[in-house]
Amino acid sequence: MSLVELIAQAGERGLAASGLACLDRCVPLLGGDDLVLRPLWASLADGSDWSEGLEKARGSLAGGPGTGAGGDEAEALARRMLDAAPASQEADGIRLWADGCSVASLQIHRLLDPAADPAPSVDARREGGTEGMSPLVAAELRRQVTVLELLAAHGGAGLRRALDVSTEGRRVLRAVVSRRARGLG
Repeated sequence: MSLVELIAQAGERGLAASGLACLDRCVPLLGGDDLVLRPLWASLADGSDWSEGLEKARGSLAGGPGTGAGGDEAEALARRMLDAAPASQEADGIRLWADGCSVASLQIHRLLDPAADPAPSVDARREGGTEGMSPLVAAELRRQVTVLELLAAHGGAGLRRALDVSTEGRRVLRAVVSRRARGLG
């Protein structure tokens, strides 16, 4: 099933986890630490309101200098993901946000990947066109699909594994950003 199909079929918790996981993987571009979004993950796990945790995360990452190594466009996309996060996890707003985060995160990975991606846009990747995909984009696409599949198959019990997938992706992106900052990428 394509990423677009998985997003279309996902419930509210799956959509919230999907969008949050995309944002979480891109936190290195915003200069945030690995725990800045943990309260949001906790809210997903216990079903509580995440608006307070979201405001704290925005405050922690507001105006904070990103690394600059990811390029202004990648950092701007990550900031827009954070700014666009809805205060409520209700279906319409969260679906739109999760879909936007999916596109933005893939685009960020495409911008940061030293290997060229021959697809004209990330939309082809989200719809299943994976031929010739660059490694960083391919890995991000797999992570997005995995998060949605985990939540579809296991519900709330899949959140821990989804967080693990996100943590791995954040480490990868942090390494890419660090390499670029050192002029190695």
